[in-house]
Amino acid sequence: MSAIALIRHGAYRQLPNTPSALQPYPLTAKGEAEVRSRARQFGDWLTESGYRLDPEVHCSTLLRAWQTAELFREELSELFAGPPKCLSFAALCERSVGALANLTVAEIERIVELDPRLESLPPKWKSTSDFRLPFDGAESLLEAGERVASHLRHCLHSPADKQVRLIVGHGASIRHACYCLDIIKFDDIQRLSMFYGHPVVFEARAEAWAQLFGHWKPRQSKDPID
Repeated sequence: MSAIALIRHGAYRQLPNTPSALQPYPLTAKGEAEVRSRARQFGDWLTESGYRLDPEVHCSTLLRAWQTAELFREELSELFAGPPKCLSFAALCERSVGALANLTVAEIERIVELDPRLESLPPKWKSTSDFRLPFDGAESLLEAGERVASHLRHCLHSPADKQVRLIVGHGASIRHACYCLDIIKFDDIQRLSMFYGHPVVFEARAEAWAQLFGHWKPRQSKDPID
């Protein structure tokens, strides 16, 4: 059996009204404190359950994810099965909006309107799972989810029995990856979110996934998709 702990990065200095995508900013002080608290709570469960942590901690290449991974490594140092190290992977990043990275939603929509080759963006385009912006490098949420899912499939062959691998990424791409892996249903993508820094642990068993620890955050209509 193999287990993975899916962790959304902590709160960070995000630009307002802007798709999170590839924003390069660090965690806030409050975000760092919350991650440390979540890590310690997770450590209590690990101690009680007898699970150990795989020495490889995987995170996206974005600063907020790497910082979150490092905080978990620091707080849980005694619970790893070997000397821990954090490894960064572009495959674990959030959905990319390509050439429009780090622009506000309003500016993205304005740019589309300025291009006579393009149709106006559909309502709720930002949260529509199969929609991809018509610009170089952009991908849909489902495409990002499959990218993350492919990485997770590889991870499931690596951890030893009774070990959990920490995977630190981003809320929307993690949820879409969970759909691609049949952990959640398609409707759950919109219904669920993730708490900052809170691990949700799943174990791959012969016939189905078993949720070992953590819980999803019920998503409010006002919450951003990513």
